[in-house]
Amino acid sequence: MRNFDFSPLYRSTVGFDRLFSLLDQVAQPDSGTTYPPYNIERTGDDAYRITMAVAGFSEDEISIEAHRNVLTVKGEKGEQSANDGSELLYRGIASRAFERRFQLADHVEVSGATLKNGLLHVDLKRNIPEEMKPRKIAISAPGDKPAKQIEAKVEAKTETKVDAKKAA
Repeated sequence: MRNFDFSPLYRSTVGFDRLFSLLDQVAQPDSGTTYPPYNIERTGDDAYRITMAVAGFSEDEISIEAHRNVLTVKGEKGEQSANDGSELLYRGIASRAFERRFQLADHVEVSGATLKNGLLHVDLKRNIPEEMKPRKIAISAPGDKPAKQIEAKVEAKTETKVDAKKAA
């Protein structure tokens, strides 16, 4: 596998540190964690949903945290008591602790989360600030405002200097 050294780019760029760290993370091999399985879907123009299969976990055993463009979902089972006298012969339903991280784009915020039928739905919304949104620039007609001609004034001053030199 190829490894790229981004250190020369750090010297000539300003403010792209996050981009280079993301590229470094992509280049790292995946640790092989596949639990819990999840889907990511687009539900609107600026809306997304992450759905995770967390069967056997209750709402108080799952924590969701968004910090600096990283969404972290953690699940940890509490102590299970076997007071009913039954003995577990085979465990096919995973109840191990997990931690799943998602890199969020700029201006993406968590708008809500629900747990229903063993599926955790995390809704995301992209809120682009007004100053970052594209805006339409009006085109004015030539007769609306007279355009200033700076070059004409400069030429007039140059001509008077040339005429003064010729007269001398």
